[in-house]
Amino acid sequence: MAITEHRDIEKGDNKGLEDLVEPLIDEVSKDVKDVKETDENGSILMVLLSTAVAVCGSLEFGSCVGYSAPVQSDISIDLNLSVAEYSLFGSIVTIGAMIGAITSGRIADTIGRKRAMALSAVFCIAGWLAIFFSMGSLLLDTGRFFTGYGIGIFSFVVPIYIAEIAPKNLRGGLTTLNQLMIVTGSSISFLLGTVVSWRALALTGLVPCILLLVGLLFIPESPRWLAKVGREAEFEYSLRKLHGAKADIFAEADEIHETILTLQSLPKARLLDLIDAKYIKAVIIAVGLMVCQQSGGINGIGFYASDTFQTAGLSSGKAGTVAYALIQIPVTILGMVLMDKSGRRPLLMVSSFGTFLGCFLTGTSFFLKGQAVFLEWVPLLAVSGVLIFIASFSIGMGAVPWLIMSEIFPLHIKGTAGSLAVLVNWFGAWVVSYGFNFLITWSPAGTFWLFSGFSILAIIFVAKLVPETKGKSLEEIQASINK
Repeated sequence: MAITEHRDIEKGDNKGLEDLVEPLIDEVSKDVKDVKETDENGSILMVLLSTAVAVCGSLEFGSCVGYSAPVQSDISIDLNLSVAEYSLFGSIVTIGAMIGAITSGRIADTIGRKRAMALSAVFCIAGWLAIFFSMGSLLLDTGRFFTGYGIGIFSFVVPIYIAEIAPKNLRGGLTTLNQLMIVTGSSISFLLGTVVSWRALALTGLVPCILLLVGLLFIPESPRWLAKVGREAEFEYSLRKLHGAKADIFAEADEIHETILTLQSLPKARLLDLIDAKYIKAVIIAVGLMVCQQSGGINGIGFYASDTFQTAGLSSGKAGTVAYALIQIPVTILGMVLMDKSGRRPLLMVSSFGTFLGCFLTGTSFFLKGQAVFLEWVPLLAVSGVLIFIASFSIGMGAVPWLIMSEIFPLHIKGTAGSLAVLVNWFGAWVVSYGFNFLITWSPAGTFWLFSGFSILAIIFVAKLVPETKGKSLEEIQASINK
C-alpha cells in the first residue's frame, strides 16, 4: 500500500497531498499579503505624520502673511503709528523673508531639513513674542522681521522635505498641502483678527511653531539628505521608518546611493555653477515659474482686495474679502486631488488661463466705470473677476511652482538653486505689493490688464519649457530635464 502510494506520487499523482499543499500555500500567501498590507499602512501613516508636522511650518507662514491686514487700525491707534511706520511694519516681513530665502538652502544642506525647520520655528516664536510685548515701532518691526526670516526658511525647506520623503505617486498631493496650509493660516489669521486684539492674534501665531517643534521629535530626517552627508545607519533607519520595518528598501536605497556617488564626484555647488549647461534649464524653469506666479499680481490683489471691491463700487469691501479668504481653501483642496491625476502642466495652464480671465474681467469693470457705461455691471464684474482670479491661482499656480522647484534640482545644487528661486519669489512679492497702489493710481483698468497679459505669458512659458513630473522619481525627473 505504501509502495503503491509512493509510485503514484513519483508518476505525478499527488492527489493524496492536495488537501495538505493548497491550504499551506494559501496560508503562506495570506501571511505575506497581511505583512505587506501592514507594512504599507505603517509606511503611509509615517509619511502622512511627517507631512503633517512639516506643514505646521506652512500654517505658520500663512499666519504671518495674514497678520497685518486685519490689525492695521488697532495697532496704529494703540502704538500711535503713522502710515509710513505701519507700512514699514507690513513690508519688513518681506525683507526678512528674502534674507531667509538666501540662507535657507545653505542652512538646510548643513544642519538638515528637520533642524532647519526647528530653527525657523524658533525665529518665529521670538518674533511673535516681540510683537506681543512691543510698546513702540522698534520692537514691533524687529518681531515682524524675525517672523519674516523664519517663514523665508520655511518657504524653501517644507516643500523640499515633503518631496524627499513622499512616494512618487503621492508626492504631488502631499507637497500641495504646503500651499493649502499657507492659505488656511492666512484665512484663519484674517478671520480671527476681526474678533480678537492684535496682541492676542500674535499669540495664536505661536501655536503652529509649538506643534512643529513637538512633532519633529517623532518623525525621521530626509533619507536623501542623510545619504548625502554619509550617515548610513540613520539613512537606513529613516528609509525603513518611512517605508515600513519589513519593506524591501534595497532598490530605492541603491538608486539614492548611485545618485549620491555621482554627486560626490562633482565640486561643491556655487552660485556661478547654476549657469552651467547641465543645470541652467532647471534653473530657468524654477525661476521662471516663480516670476510667473508673482507677475500675475497675487500679492497686490490679495493685500488690497477690500480696496479693490470698494473702488469698484461696493458699499463695503468686507464681505468680498471674506469670500476671497474662504474660497481659497476648497479650491486648493481640489488642486491637491487633481495634482497626481491630471498632472502639473495641465493644472498650471488651466490656472494661468483662469488668472488671465479674472484679471481681464476686473480690468474691464474699471474700464466700464471710467467710461460711465453699464455701471450696474461694474461691481459684479469686479467681484467675479477677483474671485475667479483667486480660485484659479489656488488650484495650480499657487502650489505647483513650489512642487516643481522641489523636484527638478539635483541634490548637490538643490540648496543653492532653491534659495535663488525662493529669493526671486519674495522679491517679486515685494515689487508687486509695493507697486500695486502706484499702478492703481495710474490706471485701475490698465493694472489688471497688465496682470492678465503676464498670465498669457505664463501659459506660453509652461507650454514651451516646463516638463511633466507626475509619477516620476526625483532622479528620473532630473535625468529627463537634461536630455
